[in-house]
Formats: sequence, C-alpha cells, structure tokens
Amino acid sequence: MIDGGEPFFMRGGSSGVLLIHGFTGLPAGMLLLGEALNRAGFSVLCPRLAGHGTDENDLMRTTRADWFNSVLDGFFILRGVCDNIFVVGHSMGGLLALKFATQYEISKIVTLAAPIFIDDGRGLKNLPPRELCGNACTFTPRKKLDDVPPAVNNVYEKTPLISVHELIDLIDDVKNLLPSVKKPILIMHGEEDHTAQPRSARFIMDNVGSKSKKIITVPNSGHLLPFAENREFVFEQTLNFLRSD
Repeated sequence: MIDGGEPFFMRGGSSGVLLIHGFTGLPAGMLLLGEALNRAGFSVLCPRLAGHGTDENDLMRTTRADWFNSVLDGFFILRGVCDNIFVVGHSMGGLLALKFATQYEISKIVTLAAPIFIDDGRGLKNLPPRELCGNACTFTPRKKLDDVPPAVNNVYEKTPLISVHELIDLIDDVKNLLPSVKKPILIMHGEEDHTAQPRSARFIMDNVGSKSKKIITVPNSGHLLPFAENREFVFEQTLNFLRSD
C-alpha cells in the first residue's frame, strides 16, 4: 500500500460521517475534510476503495461492485459506533454515495464534484470498446499540489482503460437511480471543473428524488474540492448542511 492509501477513523460523537474518495484517489485526499468534521464533533471514517492505494494492476482487477462493497464495509464499521450516519463523497465517491443512499438508511448526502458528464478534454471519445482494452492503461500525469498532506500527491499516474469503463457504467447506474434518492442532499461543484462538467450538478439537482436539496457552485475552484485553495468554504458549507434541521 502506498502512503496515504490507508483508511482512517477519527472518533467523535454519536453522529458519524462516512467519507468516500474518488476514482484513482486515496483516503488521504479526504483527510483535511475529515479533520474539520471531527473538530466539529463528528466521528469520521474514510475507507479505501478496492483497487486503490496500491497500483494500477489492482485497480484493473476490480469493478464498480467492488468499490461499492468497500463503502458498505465502512458503513457497517461506522454504524457500530454511531447512531446516525451522513455520507460525503468526492467525484466518483459522490456517485457511490448516491447509489448507497438508495439501499441503506442514512441521514443526509453531500456530493462534491460528482461526475455525470465528463469533460471532453478527458478524451473519452478515444476510449476503445471494453473488449479491446485488455490490460492497457493511459498515462495521466498529475500536477503536484502544494499546501496539502504530502500523501495527497501519491495518486496513480496510469489509469486502466477497463476501469474507465467501470466508471462510465457506474455513472449510467446512478443516472437511473437518482429518482430513488430521497434523503436531503447538498450538491457542490466547482465552477472551473475541467474533469466533471459543472452541468453535472444541475442534472443531479433536477433528477434526484429528494424533497430537500440544495446546490452550491464553488467559485474559483476546479475538481479537487476537498483540497482546493478555498476548501475552507467547502468545509463550512458541508458542516452547515450536516448540522441543519
């Protein structure tokens, strides 16, 4: 396991927050948000999604069902010490949070940059059919980020093409499930997101079955909301929503 790939748990009060990291990401990417929530009195748990935090060969052997089962494992651990549970997911983690809310009893959902529409610049139009992907990977160099926990930068630089197909299939699953999501939801998206198109947030807002729903566009922010420069705004809005009646 690479540094930052390990799950983390922070004991707090009887209300718990299940954090879900994104595609090819790490629990470390949710650490700053987790610390902010824990300081506010929440118990916090962030599991490692299957195939993440090791190498791309592990990722290509996993499916969206495996990723969902990792969330399920974290939920049952957290439910053992908490009376009520909120779920906060970043990017693909937001998709998994939405799907999870249709099957298990939780209190509220927060999605951060959940991708319904992938930006054209990510090159999906060049993705080969699933049956032709084999063990092929695309090289995805990452810009090193400053002012974040060092492990945040330990993400995969190769992405298995077969795993991209699993992500696309998960998006399609969630599109169909949105009307079945009934819990209060906060949808946040960066106005300068060049990975998940910002119109993804409006699609979720318009199609989710929740009666209580709110959308916030985060100014001057891209896709990486949990460790963006103005992440304190993201943390504050998340806390306000979780605490609200």
